[in-house]
Amino acid sequence: MINAILKKVFGSRNERIIKKIRPIVDRINSLEGEFEKKSRDELLSLTNKWREELSKIPDDREKFRYMDRILPEAFAAVREAAKRTLGMRHYDVQLIGGIVLHQGNIAEMKTGEGKTLVATLPSYLNALAGKGVHVVTVNDYLAKRDAEWMSSVYNYLGLSVGYLQNQMEKEERKEMYSKDITYGTSSEFGFDYLRDNMVFSKDDKVQRELFYAIVDEADSIFIDEARTPLIISGPSEESVDVYYIADGIVRQLKKDRDFKVEEKTKTATLTDEGIRRVEEIVKKTTGLKDFNLYDPKYSDLLHAIIQSIRAHHLFKKDVDYVVKDGKVIIVDEFTGRIMPGRRWSDGLHQAVEAKERVKIEAENQTLATITLQNYFRLYKKLAGMSGTAETEAAELKEIYGLDVVVIPTNKPVIRKDHPDLIYKTKRAKFEAVIREIERNYKIGRPVLVGTNSIEDSEHLSKLLRKRGIPHQVLNAKHHEREAEIVAQAGRLGAVTIATNMAGRGTDILLGGNPEFLAKKELKEKGITPERVGEEKYREIYEETLKKYKEITEKEKEKVKKLGGLYIIGTERNESRRIDNQLRGRAGRQGDPGESRFFLSLEDNLLRLFGSDRIKKIMEVMNVPEDEPITHKMVSKALENAQRRVEEQNFQIRKRLLEYDEVYNVQRKVIYEQRNKILEGENFKDEILGFFEDIAWELVDTFAPENVLPDEWDLKDLRRTLETRFGFEFPIPNSYEELMNTQVEGAPTDREKLAKLIYDTLKEKYEELENLVGSGQLREIERMILLDRLDHYWREHLRALDHIKESIGWRGYGQRDPVVEFKKEAYQLFEELLSNIENGVVDSLMNYYKYVKEQVDALTI
Repeated sequence: MINAILKKVFGSRNERIIKKIRPIVDRINSLEGEFEKKSRDELLSLTNKWREELSKIPDDREKFRYMDRILPEAFAAVREAAKRTLGMRHYDVQLIGGIVLHQGNIAEMKTGEGKTLVATLPSYLNALAGKGVHVVTVNDYLAKRDAEWMSSVYNYLGLSVGYLQNQMEKEERKEMYSKDITYGTSSEFGFDYLRDNMVFSKDDKVQRELFYAIVDEADSIFIDEARTPLIISGPSEESVDVYYIADGIVRQLKKDRDFKVEEKTKTATLTDEGIRRVEEIVKKTTGLKDFNLYDPKYSDLLHAIIQSIRAHHLFKKDVDYVVKDGKVIIVDEFTGRIMPGRRWSDGLHQAVEAKERVKIEAENQTLATITLQNYFRLYKKLAGMSGTAETEAAELKEIYGLDVVVIPTNKPVIRKDHPDLIYKTKRAKFEAVIREIERNYKIGRPVLVGTNSIEDSEHLSKLLRKRGIPHQVLNAKHHEREAEIVAQAGRLGAVTIATNMAGRGTDILLGGNPEFLAKKELKEKGITPERVGEEKYREIYEETLKKYKEITEKEKEKVKKLGGLYIIGTERNESRRIDNQLRGRAGRQGDPGESRFFLSLEDNLLRLFGSDRIKKIMEVMNVPEDEPITHKMVSKALENAQRRVEEQNFQIRKRLLEYDEVYNVQRKVIYEQRNKILEGENFKDEILGFFEDIAWELVDTFAPENVLPDEWDLKDLRRTLETRFGFEFPIPNSYEELMNTQVEGAPTDREKLAKLIYDTLKEKYEELENLVGSGQLREIERMILLDRLDHYWREHLRALDHIKESIGWRGYGQRDPVVEFKKEAYQLFEELLSNIENGVVDSLMNYYKYVKEQVDALTI
């Protein structure tokens, strides 16, 4: 009650927003006369002037503020360019939509209000910053169509336009991203982002920074498609093979002679004898004559052998793991419970699987992944357009921080939306739908039938064929053909059956679309620009278009008299928004139209949510099977069911996002590091930092702070270092010797140990630099850093995936699975960072030994 009174006094929030925007629209309108007098050169000079001014502003927020100041002039320029090139003038409501988009909100605009044209306004303005604007569409066909259609507006003002297509090569993609405005689908943009974070050279990246995106059909992309994350996966067969080979080799090695294991740290190292033995086995089985285990190209095999030794000698069956149903399952060392789905990372799990001779899991491995929610949140500014977003406003605000602003229609909507008709059975419902189609077909009124499934659309098609009613059947497979059919769904006598999402982005014009008809005729006659030349083609096209404009105008008037397009829904969707989309196909731009839903108690939504009560009412009232009921209570029950399903789906998407947030935080750190490696010239300081970290890691293991110095295991420390790195370290044999050892810059005994390890690694590193030259070493370092980072990140993603698959069971133990996932993921991430550092240092020292061996061989 209070809300209703406040709304009457102050207007709704939406009305207040529109009221604030009106003066800006008035300002744009006041400039129209002035801009009509400007030549193209004058408009181009404005573009250049604004670009130059924006290029001098370093801060993005300041750039956006500058754009706010020039918005009226910029929008006036775009409107003038559209009038001159397309013969289309932006209505005031389209200007309002453009302002809402520029402000980083979602503009809800009804079907036929010209969203494609609206996008040109903020796209032009934000592209002036020189950082690129992405316009996101629902399919490849619309990306190409919209880019080509609107390019004349942008080109006229001196901006370049590109579009992405599924099969494009890398170079072409790079060129498209270099344009001022790029059209494409959400998956193309998202996958390019992931691929860019897998390249080995910054020149191989295709995207620039993510600056501003306008998402068309925002509800579909932000909500419907957001349930499925984008995943780039690759087969892990290669690693599977290498673990079989390593297992076969390790079974032929002897403990203490060929390798040593350290139970305290669960590490394993090959002895000199072991290295020779492995090389002999490989040469014998493969026929390779000059095989060197420490050659960098065999690092995967060396790594697999070390993991295989650990699997055989440090991890025990029925203690560390059990084998159940042909799978290796880890046993929690603290609780003793088995942990299904959890996997050791870094190849250890595969090594144990090889040891136990069970199938090594060769599923596709996640190489990179991101949810659409997290991808779009990477943009500095985000906006969206949709015909139906208001019902999901809460989710769009919570997940993306976007407000929904409902834009008034250019002309009032006069479509009649009838109450639902509910039948007892599906059979009776479809019979009623067919009768309704037939009734309208006989008078020539166009009908569009929306179905929830391809199965239903084919069933209806079969029934129509029996009645001899010509019709088109559409499902969302062939986008170009789809747009062509939908465009003609408003012709006299047209009957079109479509799955609800089919043909989105294409207007249904009453009487038909003359442009599509003209193009179709020329195509059928084989008249193309290539065959007759651009000029001749344009001439023939204009003549043909004129002919079809006359035909469609006459048809339009007839269709209007018949009541416009009639929309029939054959089932309620889980979301009210999708029902509204279907209704919105009729009644565009003040045209007449009608809509009605035909339902049955056997429909999924009614069957699952409350059809029993309705069934009882129908039985009490003794309603015959082929007679429908329309009752407010039924409509209310349906709406409540839809709300419950919407809430349920929102919770699923929210949960997905909660899990992906964990990935997201870690992904940002890894991708940032990766970019630094790609951009950086010199990594010497980072690598010296790794030496220090590893030195302290080893000191903490063998000389812990909470243990008496007399109990420090210095001999084991030296032995571990020498077997791991293959050269001597000046570590004293006892604590007494350590006390008498002087180490510069190391006042405490633990610091002495760390410094001795660090200094030895640094000395070998500097020797390597002298041997190969600093230029070559920098490049080798870059490759090693990228290789190890990618390798361990992939292993980490794999481990996270396995945890996520099984973590749901924790809920039965009264523990929140998301909280548990966060804890385990954090521990794994710490392991990941340590693994990367250790992997880089091990690879560098292996490379040092390899180079030293080559040099020593030459000097002999």
